[in-house]
Amino acid sequence: MPVETSLTRSVLYIPASKERALEKARGLETDAIIFDLEDAVAPDEKETARAVLRKALTQGGYGSRLRIVRINGAETEWGKADIEALKTMDFDAVLLPKVENAADISNVNSALPDIPVWAMIETPKGILHAEEIAAHPALEGFVMGTNDLAKELRCRFRADRLPLMGALQSALLAARAHGVIAIDGVYNAFKDDAGLALECEQGRDLGFDGKTLIHPAQLATANRVFSPSAAEVDLANRQIEAYETAEAVGQGVAVVDGKIVENLHVVTARQIISQAKAIAEAQE
Repeated sequence: MPVETSLTRSVLYIPASKERALEKARGLETDAIIFDLEDAVAPDEKETARAVLRKALTQGGYGSRLRIVRINGAETEWGKADIEALKTMDFDAVLLPKVENAADISNVNSALPDIPVWAMIETPKGILHAEEIAAHPALEGFVMGTNDLAKELRCRFRADRLPLMGALQSALLAARAHGVIAIDGVYNAFKDDAGLALECEQGRDLGFDGKTLIHPAQLATANRVFSPSAAEVDLANRQIEAYETAEAVGQGVAVVDGKIVENLHVVTARQIISQAKAIAEAQE
């Protein structure tokens, strides 16, 4: 079962064919990068994109950022060549588009056995088989493809994403059942800071670990929303302290700010403290 150890508040898509974007990404405050060989690369640039990406990854400079490469699907004319190219590249995980069953994960894992696999969940079958996909031992993360999913469902856009809510929660349930990282879909209006913040808050409140982003201007908002606030860190510390004090005298519960604190609350509190520590270390 994968262990959620990397920061994934902000996960930025970068076209693998754009040398300038790949260079700029080295200095961006993003927790993870999806180097995209799929949708962001035109058909006549696929081969060039692989060469450009190999050069960028060889040069390095991406620090502790999680380096994920999204390949083209096996059913396309580029999928096999993408996998062959990845065998000589240095990166952290491969992202497979339109995953619909565990066999999709196995096929990539057999070709890249030492590389964790992430899955784009962006079709009705992907949602319906999310638990099976999340259970695969090579699977490390879900990325919600909300644009494609909305197209397949034929649902209308709403700021509250109500038409997508069942799908989002189904995928999140599967991810949590198997200890898989879960990243929310993109927000298309990259100049709409207020709308982005609201959607990030919704994704955070649902339980997602972070958000995929299409523009560097979205990074600060995602990092802020998916980070524990000072008040949350303070409360977590006080909950832990109160519970440990109660335990020392043989009690199983404590009270903080007029609310019961049990072991389950302490587990959450420790997760908050751990994330805050990881963020602080990343900023040093």
